[in-house]
Amino acid sequence: MELYNTNGYELSEMLRTKKISSAELTEAVFSRIDSVEQSVGAYVTLDKENSVRKAKEVDDKRSRGEELSPLAGIPVGIKDNISTKGLLTTCSSKMLSDYVPPFNATVMDKLIKQDVVVTGKLNMDEFAMGSSTETSYFKKTKNPYDISRIPGGSSGGSAAAVSAGEAVMTLGSDTGGSIRQPAAYCGVVGLKPTYGAVSRFGLVAFASSLDQIGPIGRCVKDTAMLFDAICGYDEKDATSANIKHPSYLNSMNGEVKGLKIGIPKEYFSKGIDNSVKTAVLNAVKLLENNGALVKEVSLPSTDYALNAYYIISSAEASSNLARYDGVKYGYRAKDYDGLIDMYEKTRSEGFGDEVKRRIMLGTFVLSSGFYDAYYKKARLLQRRISAEFSDVFSNVDVLCAPTVPTTAFKIGENIDNPIKMYATDVCTVTINIAGLPAMSIPCGYDDKGLPIGLQLIANKFDEQTLFNTAECYENLIGGFKHPEL
Repeated sequence: MELYNTNGYELSEMLRTKKISSAELTEAVFSRIDSVEQSVGAYVTLDKENSVRKAKEVDDKRSRGEELSPLAGIPVGIKDNISTKGLLTTCSSKMLSDYVPPFNATVMDKLIKQDVVVTGKLNMDEFAMGSSTETSYFKKTKNPYDISRIPGGSSGGSAAAVSAGEAVMTLGSDTGGSIRQPAAYCGVVGLKPTYGAVSRFGLVAFASSLDQIGPIGRCVKDTAMLFDAICGYDEKDATSANIKHPSYLNSMNGEVKGLKIGIPKEYFSKGIDNSVKTAVLNAVKLLENNGALVKEVSLPSTDYALNAYYIISSAEASSNLARYDGVKYGYRAKDYDGLIDMYEKTRSEGFGDEVKRRIMLGTFVLSSGFYDAYYKKARLLQRRISAEFSDVFSNVDVLCAPTVPTTAFKIGENIDNPIKMYATDVCTVTINIAGLPAMSIPCGYDDKGLPIGLQLIANKFDEQTLFNTAECYENLIGGFKHPEL
């Protein structure tokens, strides 16, 4: 098997035993990028020179017998809304097209300490607003299973890079499904951690109460390995949870005997493709046959969650994006007459249509006369959704549901229909609203050979149950397959 096509935990052992070098692995990944990037379009910025230098540095450390982390020397790609000191961080927007941060996000400092090789910055929907990576200012990323189709979003570049072998693992961010949805479409594993489990310091904000950084990998162990490296308390982030995290990788047991699985009936209702429903229920049946206990549960407010999500997220986006005014940093309009005209032209020219749409919606629901009618009600619904999940988790250990209602659609198919595009998040937004952890793993294919995602949802800070359940399923089916471009 080619090195770029090998699971990260296997590469880690090969590096540790010196069967391969980091320089050799890094060269293999960049050779793969040279071969397929023109077709896939996963990257906004490549950093080969620094990657090669870092790989050599890791090899030198290893030759001196220094103790290194499991991730040392492994090529990892970073979503382009995570701050990287000295390396472009554009959020795939014209507004930040030339922005080079003077500081690292906390997750980047953690990865640097682990001696990770950072391959570059990955394409995304502009400011993480979108479900298909079609709103990027720079390019449209394609699905490695079928390059005429979308990879999902907003972390489309992160999922496509792993699926295509252009990175061993990647970091994404998830505000309403932006890690899990593209992971499902691209046939890889994606984890949205509990809100507060991973520092948001240095993550360019979309909706601060919903955003969460998380890992994407080729298999469950890879995802656990990367999560181990980035989770933990950070005093720079006021929302960071000061709790002790185990080594999720080392604590995995791949055991589901006696595990209580809940099937939320609202996630299998109208709008879910039969192929998706069948694949997910077949996966649950396999777990049941191996000792899990399955029961149907209900989350009645699910039908209203999408409305609440877009009100809350757009309101927070309206506030967070007010800073991009052409004064301090980022894009500034060339021709303007006075300060107000500069503000208007800068924001009109610097933001894409989807970002503008959400800023306007957010400003509207926060405005006098509409705050109580929309935003306040959405927040009350958020509390109800959280309470419903709490009640369900008093009786079950994990929930199983589709990650997305359909498999990947054609590029351009839904871009002019925002309502249809937003509906792709119907199975994922509730998890962000409630601050829960959830994971998407591949569980089959439709009749076109496109991947289907099984979503596992656990109680707060119970990522270990997600990893155990996912590893059991992965072992039962003999591992996850990936496309050959």
